[in-house]
Amino acid sequence: MSSNGTGYDLSVTTYSPDGRLFQIEYAQKAVENSGTVIGVACKDGVVLGVEKLIESKLMERNSNQRIFNVDYHVGIALAGWKPDTRQLVNKARKESQDYQSFYGTKIPAHVLTERVAMHVHQATMYWHLRPYGVCALISAYDEQGPQLFMVEPSGTSWGYHGCAVGKAKQAARTEIEKLKFTEMTTREAVKEVARIIHLVHDPVKDKDFELELSWVCDESKRVHQLVPKEVKEEAEQYAKEANKDDDDDDDEEDEDEELVDSGAQ
Repeated sequence: MSSNGTGYDLSVTTYSPDGRLFQIEYAQKAVENSGTVIGVACKDGVVLGVEKLIESKLMERNSNQRIFNVDYHVGIALAGWKPDTRQLVNKARKESQDYQSFYGTKIPAHVLTERVAMHVHQATMYWHLRPYGVCALISAYDEQGPQLFMVEPSGTSWGYHGCAVGKAKQAARTEIEKLKFTEMTTREAVKEVARIIHLVHDPVKDKDFELELSWVCDESKRVHQLVPKEVKEEAEQYAKEANKDDDDDDDEEDEDEELVDSGAQ
């Protein structure tokens, strides 16, 4: 047996000679085959955006939900294997309800993240289970202010100012790093998140998509909810115009380079 996966991927509890758990890596591949999901923390809230791929032209709009409410102040966006998302959302909601019932107060974002991460990690510790094929972005507005966390299929959790997962995560992260979202309002960030998702979507290789946006911010009274229809439409219009201008600039640069080359000849 070698460390390329042969023989070592039959159980999630079996390490390869170089210390890898291949089933977790396979779960991560399921996430990377999903639509891009973006989360950014702003000065007055958190914005989540999802590139919701349309599997069939016959499918009804808004039926393939990728952003969910966990509690009034907490939302979650998921990339990866769709059936697993429902289980993880139900687990997050149960943890939130149990905390509220026991302590009489809303669950802090970092506590919810730790409990969800432990549940995900538990699925990697027993041979009769398989890892969750999803990656979760958790947004919240609690006593600590706007919070954004990510839980990976391995059960690892991180806190972020901005992050992206899914098919075009690297391109999306590059665009996020160019902007200072911590100095933006959520209204400004919604436009930029929409622009990035439209930018990284490849209309040639990828299926059509529907943009899903949510926020939890001062404007929403610190309640997680989908972005209002008029704000979403404004953001999509901004995204299309901004990306069209970028394409026009690229075409002009290509034409200038061709003229320079022809002059040199």
